[in-house]
Amino acid sequence: MERIGFIGLGLMGKPMARNLLKAGYPLLVYNRSRAPMEELAAEGAGLAESPAAIAQGSDVVITCLPDSPEVEAVVLGEDGVVAGARSGLLFIDHSTIAPATARKLHLALQHKEIEALDAPVSGGDIGAQQGTLSIMVGGSEAAFQRALPMLQVMGQNIVHIGAAGAGQVAKACNQVVVALTVQAVAEALTLAQKSGVDPAKVRSALLGGFAQSRVLDVHGQRMLEGRFDPGFKLHLHRKDMGIVLQTAREVQLPLLGAAQVTELMNALLAQGLGDLDNAAMITLYRQLGGLVDAAGGSDK
Repeated sequence: MERIGFIGLGLMGKPMARNLLKAGYPLLVYNRSRAPMEELAAEGAGLAESPAAIAQGSDVVITCLPDSPEVEAVVLGEDGVVAGARSGLLFIDHSTIAPATARKLHLALQHKEIEALDAPVSGGDIGAQQGTLSIMVGGSEAAFQRALPMLQVMGQNIVHIGAAGAGQVAKACNQVVVALTVQAVAEALTLAQKSGVDPAKVRSALLGGFAQSRVLDVHGQRMLEGRFDPGFKLHLHRKDMGIVLQTAREVQLPLLGAAQVTELMNALLAQGLGDLDNAAMITLYRQLGGLVDAAGGSDK
């Protein structure tokens, strides 16, 4: 089996790496903080002291990092993946980054005779834990086929979208749909509550009709319970929406809904709520509707 080096053991990366380990892949891990490395080491993973060391000891290097600058630094920076890589290495990036950055990395690695795939994921921490993620892949067909057995350990809906950067474009599209659906669910449940109708019963009714969605199912329940422990942190979704709007500007496309929901996220970040789940968007609507006081307590 291919020797895998995994960089980035956060909310998504750690369970994804664990699933590869459970599937029997020889796994080497690196993370900025030590604790998740030690946790996986106790389950059989090897530890590396740098991204370069990961590359030296692996046939395939996988990254799952917060944003474009982190991925660039890990891959191209001092003691980065490129410093330890050799011809024939396969690089797979599961981070959500700008399509332009994905294409830049692809070209830089191509000069080193390294194949690269941008393969962002969707499905949240639950999907990462259960190995049921949706994975959107950009890169060559040959690299995709080589990566497919590993991707199938981490996900179920795996689609080769197209050339380098195409996976990140698909993820940007995904984030638009998710963000606007979270907003729609927050508005609908707040409208029900403000109208004196039980929002839980409204959600149950909508789940049986054309409005049914995973966001209404999972996030709608979070909203009803006021449970905003992160499956996907709001500040990360806001980061992704920045990528969406940047990509849209590059192709001169106005995205009016995406721009509006980004401003709603900005308002929540200004309140210091960025580490909550993105379902916390409903708290802003409850404030606007006078359903909570300034301290967050219920008025009605």
